[in-house]
Amino acid sequence: MKIAVLSREPRNYSTRRLVEVARARGHEVEVLDTLRCYMNIASHNPSIHYEGVELGDYDAVIPRIGASITFYGTAVLRQFEMMSTMALNSSVAISRSRDKLRAMQLLSRHGIGLPITGYAHSTHDVPDLIKMVGGAPLVVKLLEGTQGIGVVLCETHKAAESVIEAFIQTNNNILVQEYIREANGADIRCLVVNGKVVAAMRRQAQPGEFRSNLHRGGTAEAIKITPEERATAVQAAKIMGLDVAGVDILRSARGPLVLEVNSSPGLQGVEAASGKDVAGKIIEFLELKASRKHKPAE
Repeated sequence: MKIAVLSREPRNYSTRRLVEVARARGHEVEVLDTLRCYMNIASHNPSIHYEGVELGDYDAVIPRIGASITFYGTAVLRQFEMMSTMALNSSVAISRSRDKLRAMQLLSRHGIGLPITGYAHSTHDVPDLIKMVGGAPLVVKLLEGTQGIGVVLCETHKAAESVIEAFIQTNNNILVQEYIREANGADIRCLVVNGKVVAAMRRQAQPGEFRSNLHRGGTAEAIKITPEERATAVQAAKIMGLDVAGVDILRSARGPLVLEVNSSPGLQGVEAASGKDVAGKIIEFLELKASRKHKPAE
């Protein structure tokens, strides 16, 4: 296959691993800077140009679209889809998962376990919003945040009021969530590929920190997940419409709770912790998806 990888960071571990594995399996791979792709949106002949040249046909595209360029990145991916290029994850699914509020509402509608989550627009509603999620301590999250940035633990009612009001008054959209104390600063990242959990790791926040993101100094180790956690991760990815996803789960007294469903999960931490060839599983699935697309009708 001829494969395009949409990534602004060709030296990034995840991008490099996907390229290496795909080439080792005999595929032709090119890494394209997402923001350097530009489009001709024509009715009968849509095209994508790159550095002054019209791109040829690709059999598949692997989107590694950063959260900060979701709007432009999904527009480029839609253009590939208009040109009948198969996407590892669809533009619709990526957009759905990147809208944290919409994602939480979809997961809730399908009965997936979630931390109690509140959302409001007016500062007048802050006291009841805090009460709604069980009071302090609680967690405030920027809807546009990523890798733990814009996530604040408010340990007292007064601190919660101040932080929430400050975010609202500066026109930031936020979610307010209950704090799951029994998680002890740890969460589980499940890598789902084609409806199966292919690897999992437990991430633990460093002392004095509640965010377990590896980018924030958290540590990772292999973990054996429960059947309920496995089913939750698979179902969450399915609800988002993602064939490849990183599903973040908290272990709580009432069962697994989904924090987030990531459409471009990093591979370095989970491959190192689990010892699994996740990049290989992803390319194997891409090959399977391509064979299904080209299989003649019976």
